[in-house]
Amino acid sequence: MLVRDRMTLNPVTIAPEVSVTDALRLMSEKKIRRLPVIDSQGNLVGIVSDRDLLLASPSPATSLAIWEIHELLAKLTVEKMMTREVITVPEDTPLEEAARIMADSRIGGLPVMRDRTLVGIISESDLFKTLLQLLGGRRPGVRITVATAGAKGTLAAITGAIFAAGGDIVGLGFSEVQGSAEGTWVNTFKVQGVAKDKLVEVVRSHVREILDVRETL
Repeated sequence: MLVRDRMTLNPVTIAPEVSVTDALRLMSEKKIRRLPVIDSQGNLVGIVSDRDLLLASPSPATSLAIWEIHELLAKLTVEKMMTREVITVPEDTPLEEAARIMADSRIGGLPVMRDRTLVGIISESDLFKTLLQLLGGRRPGVRITVATAGAKGTLAAITGAIFAAGGDIVGLGFSEVQGSAEGTWVNTFKVQGVAKDKLVEVVRSHVREILDVRETL
């Protein structure tokens, strides 16, 4: 799965000379949290988040009159609040690489580029939606989480047993337990077409431990 498969196309952008007040209004109207900043030549020159703009707003404890606050914010432009060193990704970036960049850089979104042209934006919300789909979060079935060895063929043995029992895997997630000397993995399956007790029975012999099992609607 690549960034282009999950990104928001044609993202809302803003010019650097727009006031902070207008930028906040635009974010509120569009229900978005960040805006790529595009200059008059169509170049990406920055990015600004709602947090950046809210930090520019005076504290409620300020002694300024309300009209003075509005006047100050009207004079303060996006250009003065935006991040200029923008981290971007090309549209053919693997989704997990984009997620790693966001996590390591502690940012909530990445402009997506095709050469020098902005074509989309990938955000933490897009990643959450993808995780929901991968784990079968909107599908009913039996959700079972198991601890397994890291040996080759373990996952194939489990999925084969589920298939033999008439089960259909509609969600899957797995991760390695960090620091485990024996190479332990935690795997979660969302399965349709097989009862909970039967699923536990066919999976048990292929795993180290069944950590959780439940029916979901």
